[in-house]
Amino acid sequence: MGQNALDRVCVVDRLPPFGGKLALREYAELTGGQVATAALAAARLGLRTAYSGAVGDDADGFAVLAPLESAGVDVSAVKRVPGARTQRGIILVDRTTGERIVLWHRDPALALQKGDMRRETLESARALHLDTSDPDFATWAAQVAQQAGVPVFLDADTPGPGVEALLDRVDFPIVAKGFAESFGEGRSLRSALTRLACHGGRACVVTLGAAGALALCGDAWIESPAYSIEARDTTGAGDVFRGTFVWAVLQGLDVASVLRTANAAAAMSCRALGAQGDLPTRGELEAFLNHHEPG
Repeated sequence: MGQNALDRVCVVDRLPPFGGKLALREYAELTGGQVATAALAAARLGLRTAYSGAVGDDADGFAVLAPLESAGVDVSAVKRVPGARTQRGIILVDRTTGERIVLWHRDPALALQKGDMRRETLESARALHLDTSDPDFATWAAQVAQQAGVPVFLDADTPGPGVEALLDRVDFPIVAKGFAESFGEGRSLRSALTRLACHGGRACVVTLGAAGALALCGDAWIESPAYSIEARDTTGAGDVFRGTFVWAVLQGLDVASVLRTANAAAAMSCRALGAQGDLPTRGELEAFLNHHEPG
């Protein structure tokens, strides 16, 4: 449950400075969004998946849901808001490195409310994955899920009002490096994860891009290096990491194996343009893991 977006992906020779001008080497309108991409990644790996978010009644709204529907993701709970514009992103991708800058806009009318999701849907799930775009709604949903014994996963990239209350309801917080640095108040990433663990998470994870991921599980620290790959576009790699993380936990893997598997899927997703350009199937992921070593 969370964000979707239609991204305008712009490939340039290098990321531009302010005041500069650069020619576009490639341009494409491609689907993305944090949770929508994670849901699609999980579906590609074989999970029976449902996605809930909000779209406008514009053409973009139909576009962002199309790949989910094609993959068999249940989108019946998606909220369609009359007069609103579906979330948009502008992605600047460095052609040499695959690194990107994301600019985004979300219509306030797309905010999710408690009445937008049935309790029975949450209670019948095997896992719930959320982002922090609507923290009050997410906190309510997480509470319902936890009361039903459903593990809750969270994608957190920016601290903000209501996020700490949400963390109290999360089993697996997976945060971006920027979130950890802010949440840890300038101290080390390990300090940030230690503070996250005080909220009760079973395993707390920070994603580090090309440096892989770091996790705290109980008293154990787990460093998981990334896979070296020629990246075309890193957009969505963190979202794929999270969708694969959910899948791997539900397969019963230990935390180190979960991180290794999620890192592999994230690396594979960087081989194509856009957040959802190259999401592996289970067979493709297993073959990659069998033939590649991280680091």
